Amino acid sequence: MREIYNCEAGCPVQNTLQFISGKWKSVILYHIFKDKVLRFSELQHRLPYVTKRMLAKQLAELEEDGIIDKKIYPVIPIKTEYTITEFGQTLKPIIDAMENWGEGYLKTLV
Repeated sequence: MREIYNCEAGCPVQNTLQFISGKWKSVILYHIFKDKVLRFSELQHRLPYVTKRMLAKQLAELEEDGIIDKKIYPVIPIKTEYTITEFGQTLKPIIDAMENWGEGYLKTLV
């Protein structure tokens, strides 16, 4: 369970960051928001610079926090799909704002 910070200056940001901080969590969420459902292998393809172990760790933390759902299909090889939960949907405006800021920043470089 995540810590709930007593509300000193900045604590709402701390409360948010404890869910989306992590080297790749925001990028993982970005891709799942865009595609609605993604398999582990599809996420690996979209994030080729992330090790399989790190991707699995970040996904496990997002699942543990109730932000994503993991569905495992009993087939060989195992098929695993990830979707955003209702709670996770509340992070969409944050991820969208990060995308918009990033696009704006890239335009300043051109």
